[in-house]
Amino acid sequence: MNSFIGDYECRVDEKGRLLFPSALRKQNKSASPDRYVVKKDIYESCLVLFPMEEWERQNALIRRNTNPYNKEQAQFLREFYRGTAEISLDSNGRLLIPKRLLEMVNISKDIVLSGQDSKIEIWSKERYDSNGLDEQKFASLAEKVLGSSQLKEE
Repeated sequence: MNSFIGDYECRVDEKGRLLFPSALRKQNKSASPDRYVVKKDIYESCLVLFPMEEWERQNALIRRNTNPYNKEQAQFLREFYRGTAEISLDSNGRLLIPKRLLEMVNISKDIVLSGQDSKIEIWSKERYDSNGLDEQKFASLAEKVLGSSQLKEE
């Protein structure tokens, strides 16, 4: 399983291509290291890039927890998969992000790729820089998330 870490500033060209950082390429331990799925994040105005193996793992989780014949769950599935695209690294190490997805999250030129364990978030640099928590708010959130339950060892 992949564990992506680090924040990488990049630029998107007029065609929607970005040079994928070599550090992130090295962190990708997938059997298909050049294949990804990109989609809009559920909670934030950013894109999420999944290596193909992680995307398949996410799909298995969704299949186990949804019933496509339940109207509400079918609506969730429709929205979850809306705008999803499979993309691949080209021979120059670039990813071509569909323009419609870039427009959904107001990405035009300067971006940040942020490693988030098994996925990579793609943010407009401006939004990423303004979206962080101050030190005290992050400490309070960490206590709430990690301090109120028993930690599980894997």
